[in-house]
Amino acid sequence: MFTKGEKIKIVVDAMGGDYAPSNIISGGVDALKESNNRFQIIFVGKEKSIFDELKKFPYENLDYQIINASEVIEMHDSPTAALKQKKDSSISVGLNLVKEKKADAFISAGNTGAVMSASTLILGRIDGVSRPTIGTFFPTEKGKSLLLDAGANVDSKPQHLLEFALMGSIFTSYILGYQNPTVGLLNIGEESSKGNETAQEAYKLLKESSLNFIGNVEGRDILKGKAQIVVCDGFVGNILLKFAESILTLMKFKFKDYASQSFFKKIWVGLMYGTLKTVLKDIDYQEHGGVPLLGVNGVTIIGHGGSTPKAIKNMIFRAEEMVQKNINEHIQQKMKSIL
Repeated sequence: MFTKGEKIKIVVDAMGGDYAPSNIISGGVDALKESNNRFQIIFVGKEKSIFDELKKFPYENLDYQIINASEVIEMHDSPTAALKQKKDSSISVGLNLVKEKKADAFISAGNTGAVMSASTLILGRIDGVSRPTIGTFFPTEKGKSLLLDAGANVDSKPQHLLEFALMGSIFTSYILGYQNPTVGLLNIGEESSKGNETAQEAYKLLKESSLNFIGNVEGRDILKGKAQIVVCDGFVGNILLKFAESILTLMKFKFKDYASQSFFKKIWVGLMYGTLKTVLKDIDYQEHGGVPLLGVNGVTIIGHGGSTPKAIKNMIFRAEEMVQKNINEHIQQKMKSIL
């Protein structure tokens, strides 16, 4: 459990991501500078590669360590096979530091399946949690909503969906300050009889629980903010997440295309740039950084493979927040009583 006054140590997988280690190191340096060394970063990966990147910041007085890991789990590697064959990977070495209490959190923009599998295998599950889950924030008309599962479990049983809702309720209560957050089950209709057998059984379990369950919600209800927590299996959740990420790219393309049509349209878009940037900020994944893996005995934040330095920086801040607010301890304490 985190005690106020202690300096948090955050492990950063320096080799994870499409643009590692350059974006990872740059994001870590930005986080330390912006926080004024409020926490310590432990860069894990190929030592020489990390040193070469840090040479770009020769005059910065930053609080970091470097721990060598000789192997890298690539994006195309099979998670299970890679964890068995590459035991000195940056993912395994980093997570073992958390397990051994030498660090408080782990972040990676590397192979998502490997990070999830290694976190579950090395850190273990919180008592009462059948399957860990990853959640992602969606901007809505009423603030933010948390959707889970966002890709950790492509096949989920009704009990798993109930656990996702529980962990999401605790997470949003402490991270977003929601009091008794509303929970909606993503379905093809509002009626309790809608959906497949899993959805119908999950509806019953959620209704019988002490959670603030408001019933089924449809896809169109997510951005309206009908529910503060939206629960679904990872197959559907990951499709929604990837679709949402593409909206910002499309909108940027549309505005650029519109501006190219004439000089006056270019001026108009230029005048609107500040407003557009503010409006689109909420749907930019870089602002959220990464998604938390809830249900494991430690803090793991998983980032987009194409993470920019800004996204890495925000992943580090999210990890710090989860440690400070003892999210895992709250999940562990309330799991049995709520279920």
